[in-house]
Amino acid sequence: MRLRSGTFAACCVVIEVLGVALFLRGFFPTPVRSSSRTEHQAEPPAPEPSAGASSNWTKLPPPLFRKVVIMLIDGLRDDFVFGSKGVKFMPYTTYLVEKGASHSFVAEAKLPTVTMPRIKALMTGSLPGFIDVVRNLNSPAVLEDNVITQAEAAGKRIIFYGDETWVKLFPRHFVEYDGTTSFFVSDYTEVDDNVTRHLDKVLKRGDWDVLILHYLGLDHIGHVSGPSSPLIGHKLREMDSILMKIHTSLLSEERETLVPNLLVLCGDHGMSETGGHGASSVEELNTALILISSAFERKPGDIRRPKHVQQTDLAATLAIGLGLPIPGNSVGSLLFPTVEGRPVREQLRFLHLNAVQLSKLLQENVPSYTKEPGFEQFKMSERLHGNWIRLYLEENNSEVLFNLGAKVRRQYLDALRTLSLSLSRQVAQYDIYSMLVLALLLLSIPQALSSKAELEVPLWSPAFSLLFYLMFLVLSALHVIVCTSAESSCYFCGLSWLTAGGVMALISALLCAVVSALAKMFAAGKFLSKNPAHPKARWSELDVLILLGTMGHVLSLGASSFIEEEHQTWYFLINTLCLALCHEIYRNCFLRDDCEPQQCSHVEEGFVSTAPALQDRSIHCNMLEPHRVSKDPTSLDTLRGCEKWMVLASPWVILTCCRLLRSLNQTGVQWAHRPDLGHWLTSSDHKAALSLLAALSLIVIFALVQRRCSLTSKIAMALGLLGVYCYRAAIGNVLFPWQQDSKDISKGVIEARFVHVFVLGILFTGTKDLLKSQVIAADFTIKTVGLWEIYSGLVLLAALLFRPHNLPVLVFSLFIQTVMTQFIWKPLRHDAAEITIMHYWFGQAFFYFQGNSNNIATVDVSAGFVGLDTYMEVPAMFLTAFATFAGPVLWASHLVSFLSSETSSGSALGHACFCYALICSFPVSAYIILVTSLRYHLFIWSVFSPKLLYEGMHILITAAICAFFTAMDQTNAKS
Repeated sequence: MRLRSGTFAACCVVIEVLGVALFLRGFFPTPVRSSSRTEHQAEPPAPEPSAGASSNWTKLPPPLFRKVVIMLIDGLRDDFVFGSKGVKFMPYTTYLVEKGASHSFVAEAKLPTVTMPRIKALMTGSLPGFIDVVRNLNSPAVLEDNVITQAEAAGKRIIFYGDETWVKLFPRHFVEYDGTTSFFVSDYTEVDDNVTRHLDKVLKRGDWDVLILHYLGLDHIGHVSGPSSPLIGHKLREMDSILMKIHTSLLSEERETLVPNLLVLCGDHGMSETGGHGASSVEELNTALILISSAFERKPGDIRRPKHVQQTDLAATLAIGLGLPIPGNSVGSLLFPTVEGRPVREQLRFLHLNAVQLSKLLQENVPSYTKEPGFEQFKMSERLHGNWIRLYLEENNSEVLFNLGAKVRRQYLDALRTLSLSLSRQVAQYDIYSMLVLALLLLSIPQALSSKAELEVPLWSPAFSLLFYLMFLVLSALHVIVCTSAESSCYFCGLSWLTAGGVMALISALLCAVVSALAKMFAAGKFLSKNPAHPKARWSELDVLILLGTMGHVLSLGASSFIEEEHQTWYFLINTLCLALCHEIYRNCFLRDDCEPQQCSHVEEGFVSTAPALQDRSIHCNMLEPHRVSKDPTSLDTLRGCEKWMVLASPWVILTCCRLLRSLNQTGVQWAHRPDLGHWLTSSDHKAALSLLAALSLIVIFALVQRRCSLTSKIAMALGLLGVYCYRAAIGNVLFPWQQDSKDISKGVIEARFVHVFVLGILFTGTKDLLKSQVIAADFTIKTVGLWEIYSGLVLLAALLFRPHNLPVLVFSLFIQTVMTQFIWKPLRHDAAEITIMHYWFGQAFFYFQGNSNNIATVDVSAGFVGLDTYMEVPAMFLTAFATFAGPVLWASHLVSFLSSETSSGSALGHACFCYALICSFPVSAYIILVTSLRYHLFIWSVFSPKLLYEGMHILITAAICAFFTAMDQTNAKS
């Protein structure tokens, strides 16, 4: 079957997207779960241990507190409370921590440090799966056992105000609630006022048992301005006053009821130094946790320093405090300081209930649980506990009873600690079968580097071959064996047999097609030849660099340090690429006279420059070295004077630009905290310098983009860039020349929407030109202008979403594209494969030049709400994704525009699509294999899994880009 190369590549990417989705379904597994209890049924509590005597305590202990108030401040880092900021901005909270009736903890949150999984961890005590970082965008209801469900089943009235994520997680659990959207990060005032406005009324009422308040303003300030913003202090002072109001009200109520209440101040996650969260830095993991109650009386001189605990410990503590069963999936242990003031028998009873729950969870999830040290410690503790009960029931008040009680308590605490650690290590069970059922069609390098516009893909013949039927039978038999095994359970086995059979047939056909294609290439002896038309032609130095660089990058992904600092790999590759280009330019300029030119087979078929200086030159090849298939030796002769010197200087200019960009944003992990030019520009003392830089950047962007736009698009671009500056001035990032202070003019919604209108207008104009060239005129010039206008519209959108200090990144991106177009790709006549891979490399480098990393915390969530006055899921997700991956997207769109304007046939675009699919799919496929082999690595969740999510997103973007490539390829073919 004959397919155009672009169409074939698009089909391959679609298959790969499906394969990656299936792999992710198997790799991001379900955390440990208890099957003995659901939200609809509960087991009776374990009786008190006994040794020769029957226990009279078979029920749950009574509640320790009458009412519980949970005040959750989103993004509350531990140093915001226990550090200098807490002393300065939260004086009342600091007093309670140092001298009041309270217990303070530094609660460590596990990955992923985003809101929804952390709420689940707080209320269920379990460790949510890493895939919850994606589910955070649209939270499903919690079906597993949790404190909220247990409290509601016990008849307790629960009131909630704050982040609507709670309402999604626990629908129909609250007798009264008022949810606010958590994703509109531009709002940090009303989002908290909507919570506080209910306080006075609720605190005066006595018809509730649990009050939950989730404040979002602190987290929103962090996303927009970072943890060093002066707004942080104002927000902490506001939270301190609210805490004082709640605590004072609870104390006044206790004077009447004489029953203690509990006030919990906590955070769901921390905040990185850039204001984001989602990964594993200490600032994101450590959160403040303070338990405040009159039951925690403190003697004079009693110093209680914050202890380090796990965030999952809160669920067991709240359950004990409310007299509820501990959630069955909880891996946390009771915070013992909350019950150390109770009688010894009650202390041991609480610890025993917690240990029984953890031991049952261990038995259900660890086959060899009897060999676990925690289980052995639990059994020993239970025996000692029984002996203590026997002595206690005999009314033995001797010192032996006291010492034995202290020993049992220590034994229980050690057992709880060990059991919790063992269960945390069993965080997930991999769906290996779904991971193995992964059919990624790897494209072959020789085919990708050929100049053919069409490929012979053996899709029909395998269906009638013996190999196809044998592979189908083997795969089907394997599926039956795995899915009928008593110990096997996976997503793929849950599919219908008809669907599974179709997948098996598709995999068999694809494998047969790949084997057939490879066999033909080996038989023809063309596997190691770059160009099948010239089997003796060997690869150039640039081709070897591209191949080795791609392979080296893939191999580097097997080390966690190289993933954390992947930007260094791309910086090295593009610097090496510039040096290789410099070598090629100098050799063609100064050594070309030593050889005899001959007809060049290296130039892409149909690749004819439209530059006037190059139109009338014949295409030749320089055989300076035996292995070198060189470019036209006369192409540089057409350049004289300044132009020739620009060609010679262009690699060094690009190297200089890249070095400047590296100083703009520190990224990665090891050096991300070090000051950079971006930090200097965003400080309040240098707002004038930032304003000047932003204005100059916007002017240069217009100068670089407008040169090939129509008059209408030029006007729209100019007004749009003016609107970008007005938007940034409106929200206080930059200053107008006449603006004397930093007071905000508005929230910038109108200004941003003004820019959005021009973005849509330019994109519409470009799309109209494309359709016109295809349907009406089949005009090559109109199509070229249309593609460039689509590209310029994306540039304008990037200028709007980029923060002001990142506008130079966009400027240098456009400048490097211009330099390489005019002084490298055209004079040296690189073929479509080399140009495509260069675009891909620079796109990856500019992803990191923006300040991005493989850490989820570097995603600029605020970009998703530019121009929105309320949360809208689809636009917010699109804008956030575009702002994050603007570098690769802009370079890929420039590739389409460049190849369309520089070629007279459709072969180059199809060839480029094929190469782009290869260069993107090869690292993804190899990384999936690496992650599978490293799934038990120490940093699998903190380093490898975030990178896997980025790669999954990248393959989706690749699919969209290849679809656009294919559309352009088909357009050129028809033209």
